[in-house]
Amino acid sequence: MNTQKKEVSTNTLPFHRKVTYGFTDMAGNILFCIIGSYMLYFFTNVYGLSITTAGTILLLGRFVDAFGAPFIGILVDHTHSRFGKSRPWFLWMALPYSVVIWLLFTTPNLSGNSKIIYAGVMYLLADFIYITLSTPITAVLPNITSDSNERMSANSIRLVLGNVGNWLAVTFVIPLAALLGNGNDKKGWSMAVGMYAIIAFVLLIIAFLDMREKNIFQEKVISIKDSFKSTKGNWPWVIIVLSNVIFWTSYATRNAALPYYFQYNMGNQHLTSIFNGFSIIQVIGMASVPFIAKYLRKWGTTVLMLGITIIGQLMMGIAGTNVNFALIGWCIVCIGSGSALTMFFAMIGDTVDFGEWKTGIRANGFLTAIGASFCIQMGQGIGPFITSVIMNIFGFDAANKTQTKHSMQGITFSFIWVPIIICAISLAIMLFYRKWENNEHIVKSDLEKRHLV
Repeated sequence: MNTQKKEVSTNTLPFHRKVTYGFTDMAGNILFCIIGSYMLYFFTNVYGLSITTAGTILLLGRFVDAFGAPFIGILVDHTHSRFGKSRPWFLWMALPYSVVIWLLFTTPNLSGNSKIIYAGVMYLLADFIYITLSTPITAVLPNITSDSNERMSANSIRLVLGNVGNWLAVTFVIPLAALLGNGNDKKGWSMAVGMYAIIAFVLLIIAFLDMREKNIFQEKVISIKDSFKSTKGNWPWVIIVLSNVIFWTSYATRNAALPYYFQYNMGNQHLTSIFNGFSIIQVIGMASVPFIAKYLRKWGTTVLMLGITIIGQLMMGIAGTNVNFALIGWCIVCIGSGSALTMFFAMIGDTVDFGEWKTGIRANGFLTAIGASFCIQMGQGIGPFITSVIMNIFGFDAANKTQTKHSMQGITFSFIWVPIIICAISLAIMLFYRKWENNEHIVKSDLEKRHLV
């Protein structure tokens, strides 16, 4: 009886700790989503880079950082402190993260190659530092509770709060920059992002102070060789990585094209903030994910949500210039995509358990770094690059206040149809996850027996 009480106490997270865990993602999104949604637009329409140069910087930066993600994961696995493995990273990186992203949107008076170098270096640093936060955000989840339902609950709260951070960022940064800049876009963006940076710093410190890591069963240091060995035969992890990176490519392609679509195709730049403001509706899907998963399971819930995303995209394509119908489609897209990314984050924690069961190696940091940070970075690099290439082929020129009909077709193709094609591929891959989820109870049972020995 005492053993059971101790187990329940260990595995059950208090609600306040689930909320402060969510502060990590809220802090990450309140800055990083500005990069994901507006970086291409900022580089071309505020900073003054060509669409080709801007797209290339985004691609190269994310590629470098994406392949750095596994090594950050290894660092997390090798971290041993009185605070735990993942928790101290929130303390260490809170200030660098906030300052560097503020500097990214604070543009000095440069020209020529110096201007390009500054943009590239600051973008690379911002992406890299984000990995040092996003990796422990996901890696810490299996270590704060071993209960799958508690993980799902904590992850859902985390992603709801992360979505609030995203909503605050993408909805208000443009009008706030216009207000603070008073006609000076560069000044306005610097001041607006600076305000968000302060909020992110405070949230990370609060999260660090309240967080606790408990379920760290493996005491010996994991070698780099063993970290890579933990992927051997871990097919559910492979499926999640493939499907997730493709999903984020679709997500980033759409977001990169969004401000151009409303400014040029719809003729109203303010619609960008309005539509992004409605993205908060995706918390409905995020909050309902644990309940839907009880009936459709995780793979079925993910497939359903990816399908809903595609339906919403199709509705926006059919809507054309009908703002009301497009907004309905957009809300459906947000519910679907927000819920899908919730599932990917939840399932990657389960693949850590599978890896330990299969190989005897519990490489939280390494597996979750690739399953989460790597996928995000790759998708957020490839997506905007695809958008920039398509827009360039169709003749987009940021110097023109109005675009040609051909150019606007390229924007529409990037915003509506490319994300649909890519998202469908992600959905098809997720169908293969069903087989592995059927054996999840065996994995959990065997691991519990091992940990008792």
